[in-house]
Amino acid sequence: MTKDNLDEREFELINIIGPELGLNQRDLSKHMNISLGMINMLIRRLIAKGFIRIQQLDKRKVEYLLTPKGFAEKMQKSVKYTLKTMNSIGLIKNGLKAVLIKLVEQGEKRFIMLGESDFSVLVEMVLKEICPQEHTLTYVDHVPKEGFYGVLLVCKEMDYSGIDLNATNYVDLVHELAKDEELLNNITKKA
Repeated sequence: MTKDNLDEREFELINIIGPELGLNQRDLSKHMNISLGMINMLIRRLIAKGFIRIQQLDKRKVEYLLTPKGFAEKMQKSVKYTLKTMNSIGLIKNGLKAVLIKLVEQGEKRFIMLGESDFSVLVEMVLKEICPQEHTLTYVDHVPKEGFYGVLLVCKEMDYSGIDLNATNYVDLVHELAKDEELLNNITKKA
């Protein structure tokens, strides 16, 4: 890391200082859950790097402001993070597509989705892409007690105790994607 690059804590501090005017070091320390001494050191580093400046309000109060350089760095890192997130979503969607295509090729057309989240929205998008007219999708918030027709798609972390997994046709999508080492490596690699 070059001397002008921001580490994670410095970037977190810049993200707090930007919109939160009037915070003192004690407030920043509580907000970030780190020591007052560490906040002081981070602020000194950010000042030395030219990312923030101090404006004296009175004898005892100061205000921390982002410099144009600090604002530009914050924007650049935010855009980079957004692009990486969008790329990761695309990779996850492709992984889901591979799993769901196998199910559709096996003749599955009825899906029961356990868990409603952003992840389940991706599942729904993929199902609409690969079999737009030929599937039914039902959302549930718990595993049905009685038997059901179709495949239970698990879209959340869950405790399987008390569930007869042999009697249930299910696919834990989170765990299926976690088995794909190439997908995990692509998602977790540094940009």
